[in-house]
Amino acid sequence: MKKIISSFLDLIYRKRCYICGSSKYSLKMCPKCYAELSYAGFKAQRIIHGVNIYSCAVYEKTLQKLIRGLKYHKQKDLAYYLAKFMYEYFEKLGDERVFQVVPVPLHPKRLKQRKYNHMALVAEEFCKLSGSVPNYELITRVKDTRPQYKLTRNQRMENLSEAFEVNRSKDLKMPVLIIDDICTTGATFEEMIATLQKGGVKEIVCLAASSPNI
Repeated sequence: MKKIISSFLDLIYRKRCYICGSSKYSLKMCPKCYAELSYAGFKAQRIIHGVNIYSCAVYEKTLQKLIRGLKYHKQKDLAYYLAKFMYEYFEKLGDERVFQVVPVPLHPKRLKQRKYNHMALVAEEFCKLSGSVPNYELITRVKDTRPQYKLTRNQRMENLSEAFEVNRSKDLKMPVLIIDDICTTGATFEEMIATLQKGGVKEIVCLAASSPNI
């Protein structure tokens, strides 16, 4: 009887794939949809202040839905799949250094509104896969910036000016891997790089899950 009840509950509460809606695998992202994700190339998309900026793929289709579900629709379980996608890309770059992984931080006001930083969730999963160390306090956002998506590059840079601050009590010698979901103009990475370098961090790599213009 217990097995029957258990099987019945499993049937009712099976997870559905957020992308296609299938409950076949009882996963938040099924293997078929994950296999639709593809990388755009394994070279730096930009070099800013001597730092390589990588973007895994184009921001479209399945990847776009994955990111939006995690970021805006409270689908926290999707953090694992985005982290896996980013880790598998980063592994192919062949950089064997041990990094402290730094997600792009949210301002406390924005964090209170959203309830969570989706990239902090990705950082946690990324570190489980890679053996890296997450660091959520190395750099903080001290300026409540406007949303970037409607701004030009110059407006973005002005918007982000002095937006970040380094916590000098943290490890400044360990290599830093900054991660974000989308790299459009590179303005956020650029300001974070400049702030970290000014604070004494010498080894930095940036990795975005996607870019609209690879």
